[in-house]
Amino acid sequence: MNNELLSQKYIILIVTSIIMGTLARIITIKEDYRQYPSYPNGYLIHLITAFVAAALGAVAIPALLTKNFVAVTFLTLAIQQFRDIRKMERNSLKDLEETEYTYRGSAYIDGIAKTFEARNYFALVVSFVTALTIQLLNHSLASVNIISGISAGLITMIILKRFSKGKTVGDIAEVKKGQVEVRGSELYVDNIYVSNILGSENARKMYQKEGIAAIIYPKEEHFRITLDNFGQRQAILFEATRALGVKRYHFTRKEYQQGRIIISLVPIIQDTDALIEAIKKAPLLENIKKSHKVMDTNLIGRK
Repeated sequence: MNNELLSQKYIILIVTSIIMGTLARIITIKEDYRQYPSYPNGYLIHLITAFVAAALGAVAIPALLTKNFVAVTFLTLAIQQFRDIRKMERNSLKDLEETEYTYRGSAYIDGIAKTFEARNYFALVVSFVTALTIQLLNHSLASVNIISGISAGLITMIILKRFSKGKTVGDIAEVKKGQVEVRGSELYVDNIYVSNILGSENARKMYQKEGIAAIIYPKEEHFRITLDNFGQRQAILFEATRALGVKRYHFTRKEYQQGRIIISLVPIIQDTDALIEAIKKAPLLENIKKSHKVMDTNLIGRK
């Protein structure tokens, strides 16, 4: 049994599968405008867990073929470890809340933690499919097995990435520049009341001179359900302040008649276009998304 496991065929299968599984995780790691995960420690943690996940997917087939069921049951422990990674990520982000310009919010943190857990499964599934393809083909030429395994892994990677791709605010709403206006101690954006805390003369002058704003217009009426959610608005405000920094104030306010959402702040970087882009790229939180088609079907069924 040990000799069979150490044969060239299994070495090729395992190494190819681990490389493909780890690559699948590397592709999903990107340091974007949100700067998360941060370099270098964040990358190292995710790369190591990706290697472990890929290794588990790679050895599953050889373990089954050699009737080493103890190794297969080890997969259940790995799943628990991935869940612990989600818990660790959630706790870490919650601990950092006090250090940010504004809170991410519990809903956003939960979404980030689930995403990082799911991407470990990417590595495992891609590695497993690669190993399974090589084993089923079992061609006499090693190069044919390797190419086939890589092809199957790439196809699986593309399918999983497309399936798990989330939407952003820009997919459901238009974002436009808002006109900031200070009336006494009150702040208005495009004649929409935002706040009344600009009591001091210094605050009024600062906001009149340096304040910027953007207004989010839902493309369809039912998109208001998502945008009105406090957790979603908090996530949008977080991305805006993270992109531009905050010199003094930051506000979010919803307008009830048309469902418009106002994001306004006095930023460190004076760039309204960057503010609009950050808002458009803010992710839609999974725990508040609703399927309009399903809701319509349910309502018809009740009638």
